[in-house]
Amino acid sequence: MSKKRVCITVFFIFALAFVLGNLVYPKFLNISKIPDIPFRLGLDLQGGTHLVYEADISGIEEKNISSSMEGLRDVIERRVNLFGVQEPVVQTQEAGYSHRLIVELAGVKDPAEAIKMIGQTPFLEFREQKENYEEIVNKNTEIIKEEEPDLDQIEDPFQSTELNGKYLKDAQLDSDPTTSLPTVSIQFDDEGARIFKELTERNVGKLMPIYIDGVPVSIPRVQEAIVGGKAQITGSFTYEEAKTLARNLKAGALPVPINLVSQQSVGPTLGAISLAQSLKAGIMGFLAVIAFMIIFYRLPGLLASLALAIYIIIILFLFKIIPVTLTLAGIGGLILSIGMAVDANILIFTRMREELKEGKDFSYAVENGFNRAWASIRDGNLTTIIVALILFVLGTSFIKGFALTLTIGILMSMVSAVVITKSFLRIFKGSKLEKIKWLW
Repeated sequence: MSKKRVCITVFFIFALAFVLGNLVYPKFLNISKIPDIPFRLGLDLQGGTHLVYEADISGIEEKNISSSMEGLRDVIERRVNLFGVQEPVVQTQEAGYSHRLIVELAGVKDPAEAIKMIGQTPFLEFREQKENYEEIVNKNTEIIKEEEPDLDQIEDPFQSTELNGKYLKDAQLDSDPTTSLPTVSIQFDDEGARIFKELTERNVGKLMPIYIDGVPVSIPRVQEAIVGGKAQITGSFTYEEAKTLARNLKAGALPVPINLVSQQSVGPTLGAISLAQSLKAGIMGFLAVIAFMIIFYRLPGLLASLALAIYIIIILFLFKIIPVTLTLAGIGGLILSIGMAVDANILIFTRMREELKEGKDFSYAVENGFNRAWASIRDGNLTTIIVALILFVLGTSFIKGFALTLTIGILMSMVSAVVITKSFLRIFKGSKLEKIKWLW
């Protein structure tokens, strides 16, 4: 690479670091037009409520337990989102014969109300159009068109029916035999089949939406009267959307009562202390790394430290823009990835020194040092990423946070070592500093 291209690359790196640095911390230059996007903090740093529920699965067939718990999780997650909770963590947990639902509400202001809402069993119901459906729809349309619409005047054009989740026997992911598109097949019990037949007879050509917890999850149109209690919900579903709908229908149809067995509150003061301690540990560790690199590797160590600083700016920007929910475990993953970035630089500098000791010129030593170190850097980082991905797939919330930040950090550390540090070293090719052996 020519010296001109190297200079352009280094200039671009610094310009990018400057822009991203101000996006990460807009108060640095106090530019009011730069949006100050806050970091998304998890329960242990922001404070909030940790709830553990035990599900009563005594009335569910064993083959339906897993899908019912997943559907229950989806419904509960939708409920806690109504509280404006950022990144709520809702997950299922199986321990022996016990099936539990773990709910983490970071920054929730009213835990009592959240507990009250979460504790209700998901409710599935089928609705039908009101007699004055068209009139209501037209009225709602006119209200929405107003400059300052009064949303309280919006009326639901659908009304409840006696057909609800207790009559639904099963719901399965299926596919249309003609188009092969994913659909959802539903099956009612005998009483539900009778009610469903009556409903479809009087609603041919009309909409008959399906609601869970008062929220429409599907709005199919009745094509014909349905006898036998079997029906198929079609639409422009993706495979995942149809699978989720089938799971949610099961959750509404199969009652899964949940009882609160544990509640832990994390105050914002404790969270602030944890965050401050984490940041302090991270800064002290980073300074120690810089000191080590400069003492043992001199000018390359200084350049690597500068590359690490830029690396941290890029990582923090990614955490904001993705966004990543930061927990103590997640910060631990970030700090570990910094160590991996340092390790990559050490491998490069060691190989480069070996080349210089053999009397090779500086330009050759830089290029060959990187080439010799790359295989070790690649293999070491890829194996760590594989382990991190396994942790992310199989782990719980805090483990997932650790795995996510570690994976992002490692990917960027490879960029830092192979692109940024290498560009900084190339800038010294042909310079007077290249001849000063003790610097390298």
